[in-house]
Amino acid sequence: MPDAVADATTPAAPADSPAPAGSPAPGDAPAFDGRIPRVRVVGTGGTIAGSSAATTAKHYQAGVLTVEDLLGAVPQLASLATMTCEQLCQIDSVEMDLPLQLTLARRVAELAARDDVDAVLVTHGTDTLEESAYLLHLLVLTDKPVVVVGAMRPADAPGADGPSNLLNAVRVAAHPSSRGLGTLVVVGEEIHSAREVRKEHASRVEAFGSPHGPLGEVTGGVPRYAHMPRQLHGAASAYDLEALEGLDDLPPVEVLVTRAGMPSALVDAVVATGARGIVHVGPGAGNVPDRVAEALDRARATGVVVVRSSRVARGTVARGDAYDDQGHDYVAGGDLGPYKARVLLALALTVTDDTARIQDMFDTH
Repeated sequence: MPDAVADATTPAAPADSPAPAGSPAPGDAPAFDGRIPRVRVVGTGGTIAGSSAATTAKHYQAGVLTVEDLLGAVPQLASLATMTCEQLCQIDSVEMDLPLQLTLARRVAELAARDDVDAVLVTHGTDTLEESAYLLHLLVLTDKPVVVVGAMRPADAPGADGPSNLLNAVRVAAHPSSRGLGTLVVVGEEIHSAREVRKEHASRVEAFGSPHGPLGEVTGGVPRYAHMPRQLHGAASAYDLEALEGLDDLPPVEVLVTRAGMPSALVDAVVATGARGIVHVGPGAGNVPDRVAEALDRARATGVVVVRSSRVARGTVARGDAYDDQGHDYVAGGDLGPYKARVLLALALTVTDDTARIQDMFDTH
């Protein structure tokens, strides 16, 4: 790994670095509470900061360029906002874990609380972007815009999508209409809610989508919203970073995908790891084979919370619809994908292990 890439477990200390983009022209930037918007960018690496020239071992090396490099490559940002930046870490986002995501959430919350910051933008790899963004959506208690952006092609690839994605992300972050919407994800010209967005394609530039469509789009250089997030987030969330003070990690929750003929002993093996929760990803509407249900019931009897989710890309796992959740004391995951369900369950377990309360959290967040 190149020297420029920070280890995932030891994030680089934030530095109050000015971005090289220069000073904005007051007439070009949208008014933000009567002032030129001040956007703070937190870099974490990812493909958006990747380089093909940095390695011969594979297609490209993620997390090579610094966030200052990324901002310097888009001089148009100077007309939108006063930009400052810092490097939290420089990793391939496949290496992202909950402790580092918690560190990111704490830093974004600290920045959002500052009087000299109007919006926070996070550059992130696409592999785990949706999970990090959803954690920010639930934990950062602010009305200020928080935006996460990534790219599918490394910075030095032909047709790199990072610069245009970054430009649109700053347009969204710097605009007052983006306040109060929780964490947003900008890909191409689309603006997605962090709760809804999913990576839907492994290689295309248009890799992200939301089951119910984006919140809006960037048109004519301005974010235009068609609808608002409907679930609780930000200041209305049931979760609070202050309540997690002293925690370096969240309660362990594992995702278990059922396949035809899957041995139920896999459930017992997961329980043996010390998991406090299991997200069971079943076929159809989150269906559970009888032999697997017997093992999940054993897990539930030991206090492990079970959430039903679906391996189907779209649709809702409704409580009591296709399965007797009340009889098994399971939680129905609704329309939340399994990997975000893991994030929500891990947070819920810091508050309660009562399945009725956790079901309410899944219904409202």
